[in-house]
Amino acid sequence: MISILKYQFMQNALMAGLVVGVLCSVLSVFVVLRRMAFIGQGIAHAAFGGIALALLFNLDLYITTTVFCVIIAVLIGITSRKGKLSEDSSIGLFLTTSMALGVILLKLRKEYTTDLMGYLFGNILAVSRTDVIRLFVLGIIVLGFVIYYYRQLQFFTFDEEMAQVSNIPVKFLYYALLVILAVVIVLSVQIVGIILVSAFLIIPATVALLIGRHFLQVMLISIVVGVTSTLSGLTFSYYAGMPSGAIIVVTMFVIFSIVWLIRRFVWKKE
Repeated sequence: MISILKYQFMQNALMAGLVVGVLCSVLSVFVVLRRMAFIGQGIAHAAFGGIALALLFNLDLYITTTVFCVIIAVLIGITSRKGKLSEDSSIGLFLTTSMALGVILLKLRKEYTTDLMGYLFGNILAVSRTDVIRLFVLGIIVLGFVIYYYRQLQFFTFDEEMAQVSNIPVKFLYYALLVILAVVIVLSVQIVGIILVSAFLIIPATVALLIGRHFLQVMLISIVVGVTSTLSGLTFSYYAGMPSGAIIVVTMFVIFSIVWLIRRFVWKKE
């Protein structure tokens, strides 16, 4: 492990993986408990349309994709909460449309998109120091939000109707979570890619819920799972010469399988 830290790109990759592991693991708890997994998947796939838009018009990749995904996230929220569409229908509508738009925009682009696979499956080794700084800033903002609204978010997560009766800003928390989810997904795309980012938002909390007894414990275990999977998967992928994003997700699944087997046959939570 120490030997790979002499390379600048590995230092960047490990720091970026650490931040993304923490952020996605924290959000994973809300995504799983509030049954927002499909929303995360919809926003992740919407990123493809934002990336294609940025590439076609030579715009800043992160800014363009972030704005695009935030708009999609808010539209999903509006159509599912205020419209007559179900949440699943709204997500499916914008997911498929964004992907189709991405295909059309890439077709209109004259140049060949050589790094398309990197966008789909991630390329953490290409993370720059600027990307790391951007991730750290985002991490401070997201964790600050979660800490500041911790009690309200906890109440909102388990019982939205009661939270609304208790004068908790339910609407604000819902849309804030959607926006944060969109931004984190965009910055995570380079790490694990559009296809695999959904696993980052589901597996850590799923593992934690098999072990944890209360909300804070579940969140802390989720963070441990996310960070451990990211760092160990990245290290293994470096020495094995395998795609880092895929190895990280497989590592998460292995951890889930081990915990599930122990939970099922060895130790049973009271």
